[in-house]
Amino acid sequence: MVRKLTARALAAAAVSLALAACGGSQGEASQPPAAAPAASPAPAATSTAAATAAPADSPLVVVYKSPSCGCCRAWVDHMRQNGFRVEAHDTDNVDPVKDQAGVPGDARSCHTGLVGGYAIEGHVPAEVVRRLLREHPSDVAGLAVPGMVTGSPGMEGPYPQHYDVIAFHKDGTRTIYEKR
Repeated sequence: MVRKLTARALAAAAVSLALAACGGSQGEASQPPAAAPAASPAPAATSTAAATAAPADSPLVVVYKSPSCGCCRAWVDHMRQNGFRVEAHDTDNVDPVKDQAGVPGDARSCHTGLVGGYAIEGHVPAEVVRRLLREHPSDVAGLAVPGMVTGSPGMEGPYPQHYDVIAFHKDGTRTIYEKR
């Protein structure tokens, strides 16, 4: 028997496969974050690359990612190509960074970047990060592109999808920051 899958079911399956390839699982990604101690240290991580040779006044993005995830490396490259200095750290468990940064469980993706006091979760385009840094909203904790959206930076593919960049706020609310 052939079973038809809806677009939503196909997208969920693609997220599960992509997160598994990055060392996570959809179940882990959809769990609400545990409260993190205010001064908890970052997880042990190995630096994969020092900050690039971008101008010294360029924003520094510190990225925590799985050592085996190609899409994370591609997003790091995207940020560098767009003028950010990037310091990438490989770690087998990015969840403590996500918890400490206040990334909501349902907004999580495969890597987390920290820049200018904000968390950048997943495949957020560099120009949207620049907009966030320029506008500097005090009520926003960070931006996220939840899951693994084909067509977002680092997730290029033959069938790009439209997606929303979500702003997650310090009070726990979320808004659409930009439609892509």
